[in-house]
Amino acid sequence: MIFTTQKITESYWKVAINHPPVNVFDPEFSVQLRTLMDELEANENLKVVVFESSNPDFYVAHAELVNIFDFPKGEGKTGLSKSWPDIAKRLEQAPFVSIASIRGRARGLGSEFIQAFDMRFASKEKAVFAQPEIGIGSFPGGGGLERLHLLTGKARALEIILSGDDYDAQTAADYGWVNRAFPDNELDAFVENLARRIDSFDLKIIKKIKATMNERVIIPQNEHIMETQIAFFASLTEPEARTRIKKLLDQGLQTYGDVELNLGKYL
Repeated sequence: MIFTTQKITESYWKVAINHPPVNVFDPEFSVQLRTLMDELEANENLKVVVFESSNPDFYVAHAELVNIFDFPKGEGKTGLSKSWPDIAKRLEQAPFVSIASIRGRARGLGSEFIQAFDMRFASKEKAVFAQPEIGIGSFPGGGGLERLHLLTGKARALEIILSGDDYDAQTAADYGWVNRAFPDNELDAFVENLARRIDSFDLKIIKKIKATMNERVIIPQNEHIMETQIAFFASLTEPEARTRIKKLLDQGLQTYGDVELNLGKYL
């Protein structure tokens, strides 16, 4: 199983991600994440869920590029593609609070994965962030064009996306990409205390706060998300993208090694 659930209380759950070697977001990741989302939504008492990685070097590396056209087809509950956009929208609109506790790399779809959460906290020493799609001749196709600028502002989102470079956790926090960055030995205690504090409050009020904020803030529109995803997949069929992807795969992309650890340098 890629996702292991630990039920701290009836209303506070932890989810550990473990998909060796580097936690790529592949078709099986998508299928199991959708099943997990069904389970989370079915628990009417759930107040808070923390997602962390069992791999200290990789949170969610990026989308799997060899079999990227094999992701699940069709629409999910929100009317969006069930491969990922539907899950992201469900996380965004869920009545429970979702928190990403981040160690390791969160690039590409890994970055877009955490953007769908309500809060993000990162290890200063171990977390790395990027939207590297420009380096493979493409652009963020899983919500990055729609959500990242809501966190960082337009100028910083453009810097991140157009540079394709790696960003450390403190810079990500300064930019608003994540809420805060902590020394690694303080991250777990902070997230645990926050989750338990939220868990101590009234469920009805938590649901009301999230629902009201979702009504009053700008959240990505379904048609924009789908337009971007369709264009993203089309871009990957272009000769430039295929050449760039093959070169990176030949160098060791998607294996546990220097390319994945220092992807910004290789782009």
